[in-house]
Amino acid sequence: MPYMVMDHDVDPKKKLKQEVGDISEIEIFNNQILMAVYIRPEKTKSGIVLPGQTREEDKYQSKVGLVLKKGPAAFIDETEGWFKDIEIKEDDWLVFKPSDGWGIVVNGVMCRMIDDTLVRGRIQHPDKVW
Repeated sequence: MPYMVMDHDVDPKKKLKQEVGDISEIEIFNNQILMAVYIRPEKTKSGIVLPGQTREEDKYQSKVGLVLKKGPAAFIDETEGWFKDIEIKEDDWLVFKPSDGWGIVVNGVMCRMIDDTLVRGRIQHPDKVW
């Protein structure tokens, strides 16, 4: 089954980074990751308009986030078992269980703080997962 392709006026990665703005004074500790929550645009490419309530729910139920910052121990495993051959960088789209993250607002943008071991995967575009 094909995924729902959203109608993006601007690349969602660029939009989130612009909206969150300067986060240079935010320090992330240990194995934590700060991710901006992906909120779908109002309309799909096929013209379906998502109700405001549906998009509002994305703040709490979205399963995709853009890595903004990570702690110095994030995705590092000295046993090389858990994160072997995995390199996660800022600007990666990650998939997670919404209840695993701690919701916070950074510069007006809904974000999640999450332990690295609770990340379930990486995707190339946020519309691929819901």
